[in-house]
Amino acid sequence: MRYFIHLAYKGTNYHGWQAQPDAISIQECLEKALFTLLREPISIMGAGRTDAGVHAKEMFAHFDVNEKIDSEKLVVKLNSFLPKDIAVFNILNVADDAHARFDAKKRTYEYHIHTTKNPFECHDSWQHSRDLNVAKMNEACEILFNYNDFECFSKLHTDVNTFNCKIYEAQWEQNEKQLVFTISADRFLRNMVRAIVGTMINIGREKVSLDDFKKIIESKDRAKAGFSVPAHGLYLTKIAYNYI
Repeated sequence: MRYFIHLAYKGTNYHGWQAQPDAISIQECLEKALFTLLREPISIMGAGRTDAGVHAKEMFAHFDVNEKIDSEKLVVKLNSFLPKDIAVFNILNVADDAHARFDAKKRTYEYHIHTTKNPFECHDSWQHSRDLNVAKMNEACEILFNYNDFECFSKLHTDVNTFNCKIYEAQWEQNEKQLVFTISADRFLRNMVRAIVGTMINIGREKVSLDDFKKIIESKDRAKAGFSVPAHGLYLTKIAYNYI
């Protein structure tokens, strides 16, 4: 039987979602907890692979078990067993062919920036204290909708069949000493959001023009785009499915 697990995590102490040798991951913690509680080996497929230090306010993953489980009781047991920085909200019985990764229709990320030093945000938001032209950065957001190929924002040597992504939403919002970038798309390339944010920071600092931004996208060259902002300001916030 196939189940979806709905969870959230703070990525500070983890080397990303995906299990890997000699580094603790969210996937590894979940699989170990499920193995202990269900007494059978469990393999989890996540809706995506967040990088080291990236947070998720909403993540879905699926797993298969041989017998029907009591979802409510398992949620309680998992939350007692897992570390404090991983929380399970729900476990849902789904069709046998439901897929957490391939069935996701839209994903939304946020990038958080604080503009003055704040000890309570240093692990959850990136500090950038220089003045930024946020209006120009939002003009750059509008440019993104005119393109589908975002190879220039992809991590090099990524094994993908296409660099095409359909962007549904992109905007910057400023609230006193905080700045949040929100972006939604059908899929994202590795490091894509962090590279877009870094490039837009250069636009906000007026080091890169809007015409330059178009040329960067059309170049399909990662070396021409901006720096990759630190992982700890990035949050996966929403994953949309047709059946959830």
